[in-house]
Amino acid sequence: MKRLFNKSSVAAFLSALLAAVSADAYDRVNGEGFASRSQVLATRGMAATSQPLATQVALDILKRGGSAVDAAIAANAAQGLMEPTGNGIGGDLFAIVWSAEDEKLYGLNASGRSPKSLPFEYFAKHDLDKIPSHGPLPVSVPGAVDGWFELHDRFGRLPMKEVLAPAIDYAERGFPVTQLVAYYWNRSVPLLEKYPGFRETYMPGGKAPQEGDMFRNPRLARTLGEIAEGGRDAFYKGDIARKIAAYMKENGGFLSYEDLASHHSEWVEPVSTNYRGYDVWELPPNGQGIAALQILNILEGYDLAKMGRTSPEYIHHFVEAKKLAFEDRARYYADPAFNELPVQELISKKYAEERRELIDPHKAAKRYEAGNVALRHGDTIYLTVADGDGNMVSLIQSNYRGMGSGMTPADLGFILQDRGEMFSLKEGHFNQYQPGKRPFHTIIPAFITRDGEPWMSFGVMGGATQPQMHAQIVINMLDFGLNVQEAGDAPRILHSGSSQPTDEMMLDGGYISLEDGFPMETRRKLVQMGHKIRFESGPYGGYQGIMRDDQGVYHGASESRKDGHAAGY
Repeated sequence: MKRLFNKSSVAAFLSALLAAVSADAYDRVNGEGFASRSQVLATRGMAATSQPLATQVALDILKRGGSAVDAAIAANAAQGLMEPTGNGIGGDLFAIVWSAEDEKLYGLNASGRSPKSLPFEYFAKHDLDKIPSHGPLPVSVPGAVDGWFELHDRFGRLPMKEVLAPAIDYAERGFPVTQLVAYYWNRSVPLLEKYPGFRETYMPGGKAPQEGDMFRNPRLARTLGEIAEGGRDAFYKGDIARKIAAYMKENGGFLSYEDLASHHSEWVEPVSTNYRGYDVWELPPNGQGIAALQILNILEGYDLAKMGRTSPEYIHHFVEAKKLAFEDRARYYADPAFNELPVQELISKKYAEERRELIDPHKAAKRYEAGNVALRHGDTIYLTVADGDGNMVSLIQSNYRGMGSGMTPADLGFILQDRGEMFSLKEGHFNQYQPGKRPFHTIIPAFITRDGEPWMSFGVMGGATQPQMHAQIVINMLDFGLNVQEAGDAPRILHSGSSQPTDEMMLDGGYISLEDGFPMETRRKLVQMGHKIRFESGPYGGYQGIMRDDQGVYHGASESRKDGHAAGY
């Protein structure tokens, strides 16, 4: 008889099974048993990032008189060095900023465009039905540096030299690599070491660093120094741009000096929906943020608090709402410069009512169709910082697929992103690849206001995980009464297998992954309703959040699943 399980797989299954029986992971004297720590409380400044040293960098900048945006840029620059598995200056950036002076939110889309010299026909000519995940073809213009300067020009206080100085110093002197970053770094090496420049920059001594190893990146220190001295043009129009273009040409790529020199970010209006009296804000496409608003609109029609946070009823309705939103995500979310996108229709309450009617309260759907709104109309890093004046910034930045494309230009000390993989190669699709176009994007910052006042800046890293977890954070706080730390620590629901903007279609209902902490009876009931359940470790994202209460006290939270750290003063 063929053996279906080996000893290690049985042990892993039993471990997950036993963990799932108990929802309590910590022995705390108060608060929820699953909470990993208390909220961090402070009044003059707060920072929450996925790297403890980067959090300290942000606080140092705040103490020197820097704004929340200054501190966020400084932390992001440090994370590009310290957490290259998730971000860097070869990637893109999105941000939502609350300006205390203007009493309003600003949105920044700092994502880059595809190479103008790479035609759509190239892929069919070379027998490609999908854009490759690594190498030169998925590389688009890195938008992060321009994003820094756009943010700094509008909201910065300190000179950019002072803002970038901590990252430059760490790059020159070195820093100890943290646990989770070391894990993902070592996983990336077999995939990326073949690309020119990667080994020289990211494999000192011929291997990836281990936890606790000191890592220096003098190449990146020089690059950041040039940016600090010469501004954004040093990156997009100077020697850095020329080196990137020459490297790409030498290695079969299409990203050119012209692509870099013509790049620009865009200030955009955040969009929102009201959920139980709170306005939840996201950025419009080409990102996926409005999927969270669609999920919340659908679920607002149910009494989730009565269902209970770990009940099969809540999980079922959440998953079905996510499936519905993701069908629209697959069809409509794309670069608005190339298509008229029905954003307001998609996030309307009326549309949510129509979509809600499609949910069977007792049975999981195998598939849904996208809504017909267009006809009616005609892993990433996340950080958040708040300062003593009430300014708050929600910022997310990524190379995509962890360390990115593997393409590591010349002696510049960073990897270029592979975000172009997210284009569709289906002719006529909203997200169809075209030269000079921004691809569909997964990275999304979020914000919540109450009665026109800032209430919470937050985000969750992790690809398609993000809108699902944005919605869960909001629901955990507003329906289930959890605080800002508990809302992130609570066991998470993740549905996978939905239709995608890159042409994949959901035909089998996908599957649910539930973190440890959900009762076995809940899992059993979900299976009876037609859901597929998997035991998985690691794909549930990474959260940071800062909430501001009525007294002006900041409540900071950081992700217990990663290396994160929240701190204030």
